[in-house]
Amino acid sequence: MRRFSLQGQLTAVLAAALAIGAGLGAWIVPTLGSVPGAVAAAVLVALPFVVWAASLLISPVTQLLRALAGMVLSYRDGDFSVSLAVDRNDELGELTRAHNALGATLREQRHSLVQRELLLDTVVQHTPVALVLADPSGRVVYANLAARHLFNEGRAVNGLDFAALLADCPPPLREAVARGEDALFGVELDGVDEIFHASQRVFQLYGRGHRLHLFRRMTRELSRQEVSTWKKVIRVISHELNNSLAPISSLAHSGQELARRGDLARVGSVFGTIGERARHLHGFIAGYASFAKLPSPRHESVEWPAFLAGLAAQQAFRLEGALPAAPGWFDRAQLEQVLINLLRNAHEAGGDTAAITLSVRSAGADVRIEVCDRGPGMNEQVLANALLPFYSTKRSGTGLGLALAREIIEAHGGRIALGNRDGGGLRVSLSFPAVAHR
Repeated sequence: MRRFSLQGQLTAVLAAALAIGAGLGAWIVPTLGSVPGAVAAAVLVALPFVVWAASLLISPVTQLLRALAGMVLSYRDGDFSVSLAVDRNDELGELTRAHNALGATLREQRHSLVQRELLLDTVVQHTPVALVLADPSGRVVYANLAARHLFNEGRAVNGLDFAALLADCPPPLREAVARGEDALFGVELDGVDEIFHASQRVFQLYGRGHRLHLFRRMTRELSRQEVSTWKKVIRVISHELNNSLAPISSLAHSGQELARRGDLARVGSVFGTIGERARHLHGFIAGYASFAKLPSPRHESVEWPAFLAGLAAQQAFRLEGALPAAPGWFDRAQLEQVLINLLRNAHEAGGDTAAITLSVRSAGADVRIEVCDRGPGMNEQVLANALLPFYSTKRSGTGLGLALAREIIEAHGGRIALGNRDGGGLRVSLSFPAVAHR
C-alpha cells in the first residue's frame, strides 16, 4: 500500500520552503525596515534548504534509473537473474516491483524455452531421419546423429562444406540432392541395399536463406508396403479369376451336356456367354498389364483447342475459363487417357452431368487442369486411399484408374490432388510443368 506519493513529498517540501521563507520574512522585515531586502534575505536563507530537499527527493529516482538501466542491459545479454530490492511505498516502489515481476516472467519463459529446446534437440538427434541444415554458403550448421553416420562415419559435421561431404557419397545420393526435389534412391550401405527418400526445403533463418535436407530410410516400410500390395493384387486377381472361371467352367459343362443331347440350338448361346466372360477377363488382365508396363511419356507440342475438342467427342464436359495461349507440352495419348478416366468417373459420380466442368490455366511455371463434378464427393478414408493402386469403392472397379492417372502425371514431373468442393462434388487437380526439360 502506498504511504507517500512523489507528488505528496514534493508538495510537502515546497510547503516547508514557503513556510520557512514567510517566517524569515516576517522576522527580518522589522529589522531591515525594507520589504525587498527582507524577501532577498529570506530567499538566500531558504535556498540551501530547497536545494537539500530537492537533492533528497531526486537522489532515489536517479539511483533507480541507473539500476533499471543496468537490468535492461542484463536482459539484453540474456541474463534474467537480476532483481532490485524494494524499500519504498511510492511510485518508485511500484515501478521496482513491476520490473522485478517482468524479470521473473522472463526467467520462467527462458527456462521453459531452454527445456523445450533441449527436448526438441533430443528428439531430433535420436530420430532415424538424417537431418542436415546448411547455410547460404553451403556450410553445415546443424546435423543429427543419423546424418553424422550417413555422411561422416559418426563424426561431427558442423562447419563442414556439405558439397564436400556429398562428394564422398554414392552417386545416387548426390544426384538426388542435385535435383533439388523429393526423390527416392537406392544405395549400398555396409553391404546392404538401402532405399532412402530425400527431401529438401528452403526457409529463412536469422534473415538468411537456409536449406534443410532430410534423408529417410524407407527400405523396411517399402518392403512391408510391397508385401501388402502383392497380397492385395493376389486377392483381387484371384477374386476376378474365380468370378470368370467358375461360370466358364459351368457353361462349358452345360455346353457339353447340350451337345451330348443334340440340342445344338442352345450351344451357340452358351459359347457366346463363354466368349463374353473370356473377353472380360482379357480386359481385366490387360488393365493390370498396362499399369505395370506404362511407357515413359513422349512429350510433344499440343494445341489446347484441338486436344480438348477430341476429348469432348469421347466424354461430355463444359469448358470453364479461357485456355492458355501457349500450347501444351506433354504426351497426348497418356494425358487423354487420364482425362477420359477422370471424366468417366465424374459422369459415374451420380451428380448433374451438366455441372461437369474442365478448366485449363497457367499457374506460374505449371499448367493446371481441373475436372469438377457435383456428385457426393469422397469421405476422408476414400480421399486418403483413392490414389493407391487396387483401391476401389466400386463393386466392379479394379482400383487402377486414379492410380494410373497418378503414375502418368508424376511421370510428367507433376502431381495430382483430390478434394471435396463447397456445395458438394469432387475436384481433381492435375499440375505439371508447362515446358518439360527437353
